[in-house]
Amino acid sequence: MNGFIRNFSRHLVGVVFIFSGFVKGVDPLGTAYRIEDYFVAYGMEWAMGLALVLSILLSTAEFVIGLALVTGMKMRVTSWFLLVMMLFFTAVTYNDALYEPVPDCGCFGDAIKLTNWQTFYKNIFLIVFVLVVFFNRKRYKIRLYPAVQWFFVMVYFVGFGYFSYQNYNHLPMIDFRAWKEGRQLNPEEVQENLVYLTYRNKETGETKEYLSPDYPWNDPQWLENWEFVDQRTVLLGDQPNHGLFAEDSFGNEMTQVILESPNQLVFVSYDLSRIPVEAIEKIEQIEKRISEKGAGVVWLTASLPEELEAWQEKYDFFYETFFADGTVLKTIIRSNPGLIWMDEGKVMKKWHYNDFPQGDELDQLIVKLNTNQP
Repeated sequence: MNGFIRNFSRHLVGVVFIFSGFVKGVDPLGTAYRIEDYFVAYGMEWAMGLALVLSILLSTAEFVIGLALVTGMKMRVTSWFLLVMMLFFTAVTYNDALYEPVPDCGCFGDAIKLTNWQTFYKNIFLIVFVLVVFFNRKRYKIRLYPAVQWFFVMVYFVGFGYFSYQNYNHLPMIDFRAWKEGRQLNPEEVQENLVYLTYRNKETGETKEYLSPDYPWNDPQWLENWEFVDQRTVLLGDQPNHGLFAEDSFGNEMTQVILESPNQLVFVSYDLSRIPVEAIEKIEQIEKRISEKGAGVVWLTASLPEELEAWQEKYDFFYETFFADGTVLKTIIRSNPGLIWMDEGKVMKKWHYNDFPQGDELDQLIVKLNTNQP
């Protein structure tokens, strides 16, 4: 086979695998959530505790396979791993496309969103080049001793595994989601949306589309001969895409309290019962210092009201708390609990509980909160 085709196939698949592994590895908790979705869909709840480990192993394997392909190292072994992985995930994505047990396989994390059918077609496209690599695996040569190649492969594996684990213990190095730092969640100017109405003539079947309210709604004869069929909305300007719906214990919507209040700290915990003990002391110090200075603090949780009450009594915390969907809270911040500094809808700063501000850093934050400094 032509050498150009062989090397093009190797590099194309390698780059795709590097990218796919990286966007998963930079957000291992997000990948773990998707693996949990598969466990639930296939009745494997007993395996939920393995999701994070599998997340890190999967992203690391993809990244190392991709890097080995690009550099041409251990091509015989790499080609076998590549083929098995592609066949497995092609079968999985075909089942996803047919039956949709999960809405999003997360093959490219949150960086690129694909439908299940798009993911399957992508795999079909790639597998052509994978087969080229596999059937030509003995023709790829590299001037490195096998032991040296194995050394580099292991360095890649351990190094990227550590990188992924660090992104789990802290927030993702790169955030692809709506709530990333610096994002303005309240549009500066919300324009009126356009609503188009489609009507059909009862006698001729002719259809006409009108821009609301510019249609003859007050003409009795027209209303007698035409019937409503459909409507579509065209969104204009910046639209909020935060996905948050928060409410208090009485069912009152409080979303705008989060999105419109100036210089407010928001603790986020999708499950209060799973907050690590080491995070409690940090929370106590932050809330105590913030309360002394009169700055605003609220909580967002997906725990039930009775769970919240028991948790507050246990730790003597009685701060304003709102309730929201757990999946949304997991998307907002990859930490349980996490801390966000919000200023009139802008995400100023986010912290994993391992990195909660303490000491001088906390004092500097309080100064910024009270002086409206960025």
